[in-house]
Amino acid sequence: MTAPADGKSPIEVLLVEDDPGDVLMTQEAFEEHKLRNRLTVVSDGAEALAYLRREGQYAEAVTPDLILLDLNLPRRDGREVLAEIKKDEQLCRIPVVVLTTSQADEDILRSYQLHANAYVTKPVDFERFISVVRQIDEFFVSVVKLPPRG
Repeated sequence: MTAPADGKSPIEVLLVEDDPGDVLMTQEAFEEHKLRNRLTVVSDGAEALAYLRREGQYAEAVTPDLILLDLNLPRRDGREVLAEIKKDEQLCRIPVVVLTTSQADEDILRSYQLHANAYVTKPVDFERFISVVRQIDEFFVSVVKLPPRG
């Protein structure tokens, strides 16, 4: 299966987020704006890597077309997850958007040094959060040509 070429077909999005409120807001953003993309959620860094490597319960997991990654995660920090993704020959082509509350220059710099495709600070306001998720979706579905799934 390949990623959509027409910009209209759904894409697979992996959300790596441990905050239930942020997960709910992201899910609501997808539902409220009728985003047809499939959103899969994992809640920590170790689980994210197991999902991406199709280990254990994730043996049948679909390779995502896009990863939305929080930095402050339990078990494996988001920076560690990003480093693992970008050094893995099978995973490094998947665009990773860091979606986090941190506005720290060192987090921004480190994320880009680890080859994040974008760094987005989560708005605390619900409507603004919905808007940001929609803009990320619009950009990666309608503007960017994604690589084929592995």
